[in-house]
Amino acid sequence: MSRVGDRAQRLEARVTKKSFRTASGQGVPVIADLSFVLEEGETGALIGPSGCGKSTLMRILAGLDRNFEGSVHLPADGRVGMVFQEPRLLPWRSVGDNVRLAAPDASEAEVTALFAALGLLEHRTHFPGELSVGLARRAALARAFAIRPTLLLLDEPFVSLDAPLARQLHGDLIRLVESRRMITVLVTHDVDEAIALADRIFVLSARPSHVVAEIRVKNPRAAMTGEEAQAVAARIEGLRQPG
Repeated sequence: MSRVGDRAQRLEARVTKKSFRTASGQGVPVIADLSFVLEEGETGALIGPSGCGKSTLMRILAGLDRNFEGSVHLPADGRVGMVFQEPRLLPWRSVGDNVRLAAPDASEAEVTALFAALGLLEHRTHFPGELSVGLARRAALARAFAIRPTLLLLDEPFVSLDAPLARQLHGDLIRLVESRRMITVLVTHDVDEAIALADRIFVLSARPSHVVAEIRVKNPRAAMTGEEAQAVAARIEGLRQPG
């Protein structure tokens, strides 16, 4: 295993083997011969059956799991921001303090601009228990963006949100990502979400997972017709394996 910070503005992930051991000592393969590349400013979506190792792959990309065979080459500076399925905010700290703890070097102007972009200005002194689900997800996004990441990892950050709120957060996310030219990796089970947010969609197989297909999405999204989006969705559904 190696994790090499590469000055080139790209993410290169190659996991040749990742296994877990059961209590009996038996090895269970999770990922095998999986690789993909993303360039500066691109968003890639990982979509595949439940249990195929998507979250495991995200932990590898984040450097939280180093027990694998292969390599991960990070974009320049190697600053990684991550948003999980749950916001994971410290309940005894205000929204502002949660962000400040993650990014102590961020200027007041930067934090204020970020809060304004995510509709959090009037909530920065609130505590997580006082926030709606949508506001808590916004706070988690603010915390990840505040560190000025060159790689943003999103592990189903919009799961369980109703459709109108999810679409609103999609728009906020797209504007922030495009303004900062970072590389983004998104895990999702939602085909429409993948099409709405990603430049490349990587369809993964069942465990041990590998990339079955890479699908490029037309960008800007406004140029994509409904028929084109439906064709992409149909292709993805045809490739997905039940899990």
